[in-house]
Amino acid sequence: MPELINGVWVKNDVAANEMRNGAFHREPTRFRSWITPDGSPGPEGQSALPAEAGRYHLYISYLCPWASRTLIFRSLKGLKNIIGLSVAEPELGEDGWTYAEPEPVNGYRYHHQLYTASDAHYSGKVSVPVLWDKQTHRIVNNESADIIRILNSAFDTLNQNQLDFYPEALRSKIDYWNDLIYPNVNNGVYRAGFAKTQQAYEQAFDSLFQTLDQLDAHLSTSRYLAGEWLTEADWRLFVTLIRFDVAYVGQFKCNLRRIEDYPALSQYLRELYQWPGISETVRLDHIKRGYYSISHINPNGIIPKGPELDYTQPHNREALTGQGIWKRS
Repeated sequence: MPELINGVWVKNDVAANEMRNGAFHREPTRFRSWITPDGSPGPEGQSALPAEAGRYHLYISYLCPWASRTLIFRSLKGLKNIIGLSVAEPELGEDGWTYAEPEPVNGYRYHHQLYTASDAHYSGKVSVPVLWDKQTHRIVNNESADIIRILNSAFDTLNQNQLDFYPEALRSKIDYWNDLIYPNVNNGVYRAGFAKTQQAYEQAFDSLFQTLDQLDAHLSTSRYLAGEWLTEADWRLFVTLIRFDVAYVGQFKCNLRRIEDYPALSQYLRELYQWPGISETVRLDHIKRGYYSISHINPNGIIPKGPELDYTQPHNREALTGQGIWKRS
């Protein structure tokens, strides 16, 4: 991926700095501060800022599944009037993530400017999402797994939204599914798509479809991953499933089966897509344009016309017992 080296922008192929021996290894995120209701330390003692309406801004791309996690939580938790939003262009080119017009907080056109504003000597990849503090003019956090948990609880006292997608009683189940899905599915499609050796590709491919088979079997009898309750784990899986048939099957060569070929997974995907506030977080045109603009995988830049997808069809999941979303008492 194009990256910053000591604060200087360097133009490389997407994921070039994350390849080792022909296999893709995702670089860890660097900004890991927290937001809590009163600014007390985060869950592992991280430094934290207090939750305030209008203070924070979220930078995302509809292309990126990690960014889409945070957009989903902004919607589910009713934070649209509390946290601002800027959306990058779908194509990830030699300048990295860019904005069609100067974004409204700082007037930047290039996403990497947020990183050098936070650390003038930053070295590493420049990714979305970014949760930005307008008061200190710095990145608070650029790890989507952290951001969704921040949004899940930090601002509840401001908007009285008590929905809880990581309830303490279900955390062991949620963590189990997250730990299975992240390496094999969420990151597995990238490990397959960015592989530069046959062996690396086949290892990623096999673990991906073994896990999808396992998920389909589980969801044939369970309404949601953690049972009767819709949780964080479901939304972390959703962002990969919604991109699978439109992008990963073709561009990333994940073509053993489509999600549409899985009886339970396809219906589960439609149920989540039809959940209030979710369809507006999905832009299939951005997803397709973005993935097929990765030039070292698709050098001619041709964007396929298909597939034809309709996520508004009935999902027929009502027969499975489900309680919906957990609410804090």
